[in-house]
Amino acid sequence: MEKVKNRWLIAASAVGIHISIGSAYAWSVFTNPMVDSYGWETTEISMAFSIAIFILGLAAAFMGRFVEKQGPRKSGMLAALFFGIGVAGSGLATSIESLYLLYLFYGIIGGIGLGIGYIAPVSTLVKWFPDRRGLATGLAIMGFGFASLISGPAAAALIESVGISMTFYILGVIYFVVMTASSQYLAPPPEGWVPKGFDEEQQEGKGKQIKPDLAQLTANEAVKTRRFYILWFMLFINVTCGIAIISVASPMAQEIAGMTPIAAAAMVGLTGLFNGLGRIGWASLSDYLGRPNVYTAFFVIQIIAFFTLPVAYSALLFQVLVFAILTCYGGGFSTVPAFIGDIFGTKQLGAIHGYILTAWALAGVVGPILLSAVYDLTNSYNSTLYIFGVLFVAAFGLSLWIRSDIKKLQNEQQEPNPNMAGAKL
Repeated sequence: MEKVKNRWLIAASAVGIHISIGSAYAWSVFTNPMVDSYGWETTEISMAFSIAIFILGLAAAFMGRFVEKQGPRKSGMLAALFFGIGVAGSGLATSIESLYLLYLFYGIIGGIGLGIGYIAPVSTLVKWFPDRRGLATGLAIMGFGFASLISGPAAAALIESVGISMTFYILGVIYFVVMTASSQYLAPPPEGWVPKGFDEEQQEGKGKQIKPDLAQLTANEAVKTRRFYILWFMLFINVTCGIAIISVASPMAQEIAGMTPIAAAAMVGLTGLFNGLGRIGWASLSDYLGRPNVYTAFFVIQIIAFFTLPVAYSALLFQVLVFAILTCYGGGFSTVPAFIGDIFGTKQLGAIHGYILTAWALAGVVGPILLSAVYDLTNSYNSTLYIFGVLFVAAFGLSLWIRSDIKKLQNEQQEPNPNMAGAKL
């Protein structure tokens, strides 16, 4: 009889992959050195990161079926190959000072590795933790959010000691090794597996029971449901507004709250911490409160925050509001895989998760552009903040709407053929 793997080691392996690909959030460490060394514009350098995030969403969507068919181990190794080549290839691009080659390696090739690496371990974790989905996905995606706290200082130290190109070469090899090693332990649970103790408790009809999924849909079936698009738009609004705030947090703090550049920079550094804490905190809380309640909480908090920010002249109040927004921003990412498992099942969770992440790809473009466009017209951040507040009112309405679909699905589960649940909603 095959020995069942330790699910906590599965979680550790997932964290290994996400800490590696999450290094993308430390891209700004390379900005000033590249400006000084090659004379490139800041916006040109930032474009490599923007391309990578956009390709992440597309790769996650297109490669979701590959992840489900080939399994997390092969998918993780493929992600390691693409991301490792993408980062190491950036060393070649910088050594010959080719901006377009940088876009190819880091933006496109590295972005493909990001997309595959993001969904491969997460879909597996959901299956290993049917009792604590939020905690499990929160752990992995927290690694993505916290990665910059490790890779940022490491990359800065390497740039100082060995230069930009060699830093990319070294990091590319490190990420490839860590991701490949982490992938080796990844595997889906055996058919019919449940956490220790739960099987006996369910047979006896007492103690904790694993809550059944509302449906077991394929990716093609999921995208034909209304709740798929409701969830997509909820994530899109959450990411659009959050990523826009991240992109201008420092100048906004100086303009609205009168913070000094140094104080604003310190606040920006802390946003990464709250982003990561939100990923593990909200996702874990969703195991107890339920995913619909957590998403509704995101939107209520951010309605208050975005309508208050324009008049948050106190530096302390301004920072509290921004940190609250960042916890919701991070929590949206970590809670959505568990939400998908709840309402669509785990049959093709990786593929469905990939489709949902196209919201991230689009939001990464729309958020900063919308904010910049409105700021250029009004020369103030206030109008944009109010627009975002209205968007969250709409998101709040969507969070109530999806509850009605969930309620109908729960009622259908009581019918003789629950496998048909979700086919039309």
